Amino acid sequence: MQPLLSQACWDTLYMVGWSTLIAVVGGLPLGVLLVLTDRGGLLQNVVANKVVGQVVNVARSMPFIILMVALMTFTRAITGTTIGREAAIVPLAIGAIPFFARLVETAVREVDGGLVEAVQSMGGNTWTIVRKVLVPESLPSLISSTTTTIVALIGYSAMAGTVGAGGLGDIAIRYGYQRFETQLMWITVAILAVVISLIQFAGDYAARSLHRRAGQSGPGPRLRLLKASTATSKTV
Repeated sequence: MQPLLSQACWDTLYMVGWSTLIAVVGGLPLGVLLVLTDRGGLLQNVVANKVVGQVVNVARSMPFIILMVALMTFTRAITGTTIGREAAIVPLAIGAIPFFARLVETAVREVDGGLVEAVQSMGGNTWTIVRKVLVPESLPSLISSTTTTIVALIGYSAMAGTVGAGGLGDIAIRYGYQRFETQLMWITVAILAVVISLIQFAGDYAARSLHRRAGQSGPGPRLRLLKASTATSKTV
């Protein structure tokens, strides 16, 4: 069973890796947009905020197994099939984008409003504030959010194994459940537990390191750096 488990581990990491990348690329701007268009935001637009927020809420509330079935036609149009790890990436990524977007929204809202006001007083525009303040200052929380998303995607990928996506979930269903090989199922559970623990440890360590580094620098040096960057942008 060792070659089978090795291939299943690789399939799971492949699905989760690509899904996480797509979720971050799609969820990060979506989460920032929810903050910017909210009441009192830099791009306040209550209607757009409500529409985007409602779409995110509906997508988040849908159980993943139902989402996979609902997206089968869309998945086939993109990948040419509904079976296999490439096909599983589509519903995994679409399900993770709104999940990650809400985590990004929460992280960005924690940024000190004084820094935003300081950059505005220096003449910084919305793009400068997002690039120089909102994203860098919320980076530790964003890393924690990414870690949470990865862990959730590992669980989703195991669920995707029930419809032929491959990976550790497929092994647990086909051999552990359908063929009553309990030992193999528990080995699969142990592998998933180890992988999740390692990812959680790495994410927590990276977030703590960035938070500690930001705390040591203090707001003063950051404001001076932002002021210099704003002045350089104006000169250019």
